[in-house]
Amino acid sequence: MTLSHAFCGARIFDGQRFHDNAHLVVRDGRIIAIRDGSPPAGIRRIELDGGILSPGFIDVQVNGGGGVMLNDAPSPIAMARIAAAHRAFGTTALLPTLITDSADVTAKALAAAGQAAGQPGIIGLHLEGPHLDPARKGAHLEKFMRPLDGADVAAYIAAAPKVGRLLVTLAANQATVSQVRQLADAGVIVSIGHSDCSADEADAFFDAGARGATHLFNAMSGLSHREPGLVGAVLARSDAWAGIIADGQHIDPRAIAIALAAKSGPGRIFLVTDAMALVGSDADRFDLNGRTITRDASGYCPRLLLPDGTLAGSDIDMASSVRFLVEKVRIPPEDALRRATADPADFLRLGNERGRLAAGARADLVHLGDDLTVRRTWLGEEL
Repeated sequence: MTLSHAFCGARIFDGQRFHDNAHLVVRDGRIIAIRDGSPPAGIRRIELDGGILSPGFIDVQVNGGGGVMLNDAPSPIAMARIAAAHRAFGTTALLPTLITDSADVTAKALAAAGQAAGQPGIIGLHLEGPHLDPARKGAHLEKFMRPLDGADVAAYIAAAPKVGRLLVTLAANQATVSQVRQLADAGVIVSIGHSDCSADEADAFFDAGARGATHLFNAMSGLSHREPGLVGAVLARSDAWAGIIADGQHIDPRAIAIALAAKSGPGRIFLVTDAMALVGSDADRFDLNGRTITRDASGYCPRLLLPDGTLAGSDIDMASSVRFLVEKVRIPPEDALRRATADPADFLRLGNERGRLAAGARADLVHLGDDLTVRRTWLGEEL
């Protein structure tokens, strides 16, 4: 007979709202129900001593962690190490992310993601490049940037079912509407990013099946009153999603607040970390494509800088991102938590499987203190 588990003693956040004076029942790694009051006899109780029990966080843009960058070691071992580093900060599912690199490294990452599929915490792969606009390169190397071609489309379509969720960030001037439609129809999630496109160009890509935008505001055409740009297109469209880096370095908190208030739904703005190797590491510098990136500890959150002062990803984890939204952007905890759980799950079309404490979903859980710091995590296969 399978023994059920009942999580008791904490406020329960189900991905949308809080439940007080309730317990969560889990069996065989799946959610059974949230029930009022105390659990009956015969159920193994897991006492939590206050705080919040939430779905585990989901991060669709994780370049590294635990001292490892995926670009330096595109292998299942590196992916597992990155996932383990971020689990300590409440992230129970993530897309290891490859920054623009050579065709050989990209091929290795696709193969590694197929081999890593099903490993704890790994739900796919994010290719952030190489099909980006050099005019909006950020920390990416221009020499590797190139247009999307037929061989790329075929490779991504072939890889998508093997890796779980394949997310490809590309610029509007490096791909065609027809190519985007091919990818989207085959199950590849397309996001527009590192792009100087107009709002009209963005709309054409969204109409063709592009799902959203990568790190809203950063490395893209901005919002102005006569040319809304990619930012304006995302905010105005109900079907467009967007990740956002909430670390106080990439975007001013007031701009985040304006975007959250302006966004048309059901497509939402969700949290991403864009984390680099230093998350979960004691180091203060690392190398990326032969360039040294250093940590500057000033500000609410440290920032990572290239020698010329360019921001190079982030040094923030998902739990800290949630706290930033609550403390600096002044949104309610349930709103911030949703943007780290149910919203990224829906963006990835995994809303029935992850990101919610609903019957049948995976029991990937994080227990937070009242201050939103992580106390413990569980993956469904452990319960």
